[in-house]
Amino acid sequence: VEKGGRDNGTSPLGFLLVGMGNVPTAQTALFLLSLIIYLVTVVGNILIVVLVVAEQHLHTPMYFFPGNLSSLETFYSSAILPRLLASFLTGDRTISAHGCVAQFYFFAALETTECYLLAAMSYDQYLAVCQPLLYASLMTWKVCLQLVAGSWLLGLLVSTVLTSLLPQLQFCGPRTINHFFCDFTPLLELACSDTSMATLVAFVFGFLDVVFPFLFALASYVCIIAAILRIPSNVGRQKAFSTCSAHLTIVAAFYGSLFVVYVLPRTAPLRQLSKVFSFYAVLTPLANPLIYSLRNREVREALRK
Repeated sequence: VEKGGRDNGTSPLGFLLVGMGNVPTAQTALFLLSLIIYLVTVVGNILIVVLVVAEQHLHTPMYFFPGNLSSLETFYSSAILPRLLASFLTGDRTISAHGCVAQFYFFAALETTECYLLAAMSYDQYLAVCQPLLYASLMTWKVCLQLVAGSWLLGLLVSTVLTSLLPQLQFCGPRTINHFFCDFTPLLELACSDTSMATLVAFVFGFLDVVFPFLFALASYVCIIAAILRIPSNVGRQKAFSTCSAHLTIVAAFYGSLFVVYVLPRTAPLRQLSKVFSFYAVLTPLANPLIYSLRNREVREALRK
């Protein structure tokens, strides 16, 4: 698996995902931790989706976004964690070339979709806080569906373009990926063919999919914080700040991790740092239901029913 002749990304030869296999004494503990994270993530997100679908009073654009985010997070974590769990359980860290490409395709599509969906959610929250009288007329079901559909379409488009570049790569050395899932940059680092075009495309997409949505979300939250500061009641201000700070923390952690992993130059010290920051792909789906939905009073009331 680790050595072979020159071949491209569709070769039947597989890859070896190093992941966390270099800590053999901790494999059982890592398996249990990953299993707990996966089960809590899936159960929590599916619960939010079921509540949003089943409860009539949650059939509004304001809850349509968290429902979509939860469905996305369920698929997102399922693109990575089951394969990781299997490697902990069996000790087999190999993945076929086609399996690697498939994992990257779904991961990239869902990750890019989340980038734009979080930006759309920040716009929804901006309208709810800063333009409450105009919210119903501005955030109509049509606009809501367009924002969500646009996020999914952009995610699928970006992933399709990036995945189409992988079969053009030639691999003629060790096929060991220093990561716990198949990602674009670690695969580029293994290639022995010219990767300048693929690197440029990845950088452009990384900039467009990370920096622009983050700046848009950041601008929305700056406006929200400015509006909160004008609330005369201390209790109302503290409650609004509590909700806003939790949302802003998730957004900053998600986009900040993506910036480190995909936008900063891949120097030697940053390679290991990028691997650590890539755990956002596991932890973000776990935190989002708690931050965006379960802290909401109406969602908690629906849950008690």
